[in-house]
Amino acid sequence: MRNLLRRLTRRHHAPQPNPAHGTPLNRAPLRPWQVRERCFNVRRRGVDPVELRAFLHRVADELTVAQTALVAVQEENVRIKNALRAWQSAQSASHRYR
Repeated sequence: MRNLLRRLTRRHHAPQPNPAHGTPLNRAPLRPWQVRERCFNVRRRGVDPVELRAFLHRVADELTVAQTALVAVQEENVRIKNALRAWQSAQSASHRYR
């Protein structure tokens, strides 16, 4: 029965390396859909799948918010750098002709 359940619940994804076991950390960042779609092996005394799925969705939602905020901050950073360059150019031009 266990083997049947394993076969039915198993997804055909390549095994994910575990960062806790010395795998490199320079991989692409997780995307919310990756968290939502992540499947775990069924164990005899495993966690409640409904609770686990709810938690993964919560993590994915928080990841979405964090990544959206990061993009906004990066865009603001570019805007500020461009404004600073323009200001520095204007200042150097006004001091050059004195």
